[in-house]
Formats: sequence, C-alpha cells, structure tokens
Amino acid sequence: MKAAVCREHGKPLSIEEIHIAKPEGTQVKVKIAACAICHSDIHYAEGAWKGRLPAVYGHEAAGVVVEVGENVKHLKEDDRVVVTLIRSCGGCFYCDQGTPALCGESAALDSGDVLKDTQGSPVIQGMKTGAFAEYVVVEASQVAILPADIRLETASLLACGVITGVGAVVNTAKVCPGAAVVVIGVGGVGLNAVQGARLCGAARIIALDTEDEKLDVARRFGATHGINANEEHARKHILEITGGRGADFVFVTVGARTAMDQSYQYMRRGGEVVLVGMTARGVRSEFLPLNLVSATQAIRGSFMGQTRLSVDIPWLIEHYRRGRLKLDELISNRYSLEEINDAMENTLNGKSIRNVLVIDESL
Repeated sequence: MKAAVCREHGKPLSIEEIHIAKPEGTQVKVKIAACAICHSDIHYAEGAWKGRLPAVYGHEAAGVVVEVGENVKHLKEDDRVVVTLIRSCGGCFYCDQGTPALCGESAALDSGDVLKDTQGSPVIQGMKTGAFAEYVVVEASQVAILPADIRLETASLLACGVITGVGAVVNTAKVCPGAAVVVIGVGGVGLNAVQGARLCGAARIIALDTEDEKLDVARRFGATHGINANEEHARKHILEITGGRGADFVFVTVGARTAMDQSYQYMRRGGEVVLVGMTARGVRSEFLPLNLVSATQAIRGSFMGQTRLSVDIPWLIEHYRRGRLKLDELISNRYSLEEINDAMENTLNGKSIRNVLVIDESL
C-alpha cells in the first residue's frame, strides 16, 4: 500500500510502499477514505514529542472496514467507520471508570510489527493509527460505526478535532447553561470548543485569538464575542463582558506557554481553566498557588475530550444532522495523499481550519 513516511524529524514526508499486517484477534483493517491533518501529526513529525522513526502519522480518519480479526464481533466488512487514536482494553481501572481515553494497557499492535518497509524493517504506527496511508490496521476499540448519511471526509473530523474541542466542554468541564466561557485559540480544536459551549447553552462565549480573521470565523461557529489577544486590555474586556467576575470556564486550546500563563487571570473566583492544547515536551507554565487556593479555582487537563466513542460519536452525528454542529464548514482544503507536504505546509501557516487528505474518493 502507499503511505506517507517520515524518515527524519523536520523533513518532508515521502510517499512509499509499506507492507501492512493482517488483522488478528481484536484488530480490524480499514481502507481509508479521508484523513484530516492535525497539528499533532506535524509536531510529532518535527520531533517536538520525540518518538522513533521512520513512522507513518495521521490519526483523524474515516473509511470502510475490509477485514476483521477472529475475535471481532461487533464489526464486519463494509462497515463505514471513523478511526481514532483512542485505544482501550475495556477492562482496566480507567475503562471501568468510563474514561477509555486514559487506558494505558498494552495491545498486540504496540509491538510495532503492523507496518514494515520493503526490506522488512519496522515502521512506527504513529499515534497508534498511521492513517496517512491507503489502509490501517487498528484495534476494534479505535473505531466507531458511521451511518450512511454522513460523508467519510466529513466524518474524519470527528476522530480528533471535534471530539477534543466539544468533549473538553461537555465531558471534562460539564459547562452549564448560562455560563461564561473563554476559548483561547480558535483553530480547529478551539472552534469546536466554541461549538461545545453553544451546545451546552453558555450565555457568553468569548473567543480569544491573535488574528481578527479567526475571530470572525469563531463568531460564525457560535462565539458571542471576539477579542484580539494582542490587545493590552484583553482581561479588562473579559471582565466587562462577564459583569466584573471573569469567566466560569477558560479553555486553552493551543499548546503555547504564553496562552496558558495568561489564562489564569481570566477565570472568576471558583472558576476553572481547562488545558486542551498539547505543548512540546518539557514546556512549563506558571501560576500563583496562593491565588488559586484563596479563590477556590481549578486547573485541569482534558485529553481527547474524555471521549467514549460509542456514546459521543452518535450524539455528535445527531447534532450534525439537526444543523446544530458544523462539520463541513471546518474543511478548508482538500488534498490527495501525494500532496501531503503541501497540505502540511498550508496547515502550518495557520490560515486553514482543517485540511483533509482525500485518499479514496470512491468510498
């Protein structure tokens, strides 16, 4: 099969022939229709989070099941599915607690034998998925069945950006109706945090970004206010909008230390900051513990929106069907697999919401 392979950190991806293993046990093989490009794929390819090479990245995909392992009971050939990096065993402490995204149990695919080059040497399955390719073999827990009325290129967005942004608001913070919410950074994940706040009935949804164009887009996705983060009096504006208190919830959807350091001043007494964006390894953020304690404030993280695929994917699709959740509008550009370097470069320039690789238009 064809796959985009990164052989050296910081170097462009190349299209090469890769051998993929036959699915066994609880594994499934999926023919990929489309895979959206997430900044996390680029950060990994550039070495921000270490990791071994060569590797195939890509983790925001959708396609059609073409083969299942002997122990897979709930999936069959020709099922349309979204493919995610959320791999869960279904029986550990975290899975029992209803947080499968935190599952750390090992799986057969962790051995690194699923992908090999033409010489038989292992190729890393980036982010447990490796979907910048024509096919993937993943654990059955990583996929969710899709209905026939959603296009696969649209469904690919559900695999990460949408569930991370919406999930941070709905699952992690559990934002209540009438709340005041600040979203720092309104790229792909941030716009979905804005959508999540709207779905929860937040009264004030304040988008904060350094680009006015992105703030205009955020308003179309449900933000009630937009503030340029470069403004000297951003905090003053947030206080004015929230009746002098500050926000009930502040979501930091970019992996920048400055954004995290600034976020703590935007929450009210008793408020909460939710860190969603992933920083490079070793990046630290500073806050004043005394202020946090005296104001009974909280800082917490949210990984993959604490998503439960079997519950959240159908719920999101139903909102999409009813016009309450924008998905098609998130797609800025479409590229072929062979154009992946151009797609990544365009993603890095910050002008796109989500770029999608359309790998098989026939599906």
